[in-house]
Amino acid sequence: MTLVPTYVIFSKLHWVDTYLPLIVPAFCGNAFHIFMMRQFYRTIPNELMEAARVDGAGHFYIWGRLMMPLVKPVMATVALISFKGAWSDFQGPLLYLSDKSKYTIQLGLQVFKGQGYTEWNYLMAVSFLSMIPILVLFFCFQNYFIEGMNVGGAVK
Repeated sequence: MTLVPTYVIFSKLHWVDTYLPLIVPAFCGNAFHIFMMRQFYRTIPNELMEAARVDGAGHFYIWGRLMMPLVKPVMATVALISFKGAWSDFQGPLLYLSDKSKYTIQLGLQVFKGQGYTEWNYLMAVSFLSMIPILVLFFCFQNYFIEGMNVGGAVK
């Protein structure tokens, strides 16, 4: 339902055969990510915000100094899921990119699959290499995932 209208919009913006249709929509948000952030915010105890208000903190101070450090785990999760979705996207680059020099890794993997043969050794090697950035990001954000499980322990 949204594929053709989105393509028409990007073609009128002259974004077809550029990386812009692959990058710009990723920054606009995703319904699942917004819902996940909302649900995480609801798990933060109100007592923390009430204590900050009693101490004289304003809305921006509470948000910047209290809420943002607590929300780092869910932000790391959203960042990792967003990156994985953009990195693994096959349909978007296939639709918007026509110049073979601009193909992403996912489209490049299709080069190893021919009409009557498949070069399995190259396909498996590049598939493994395409997993490395996602694994590196996961291990970099691993501490934030563990921190996210202990938000409820902030209030005695």
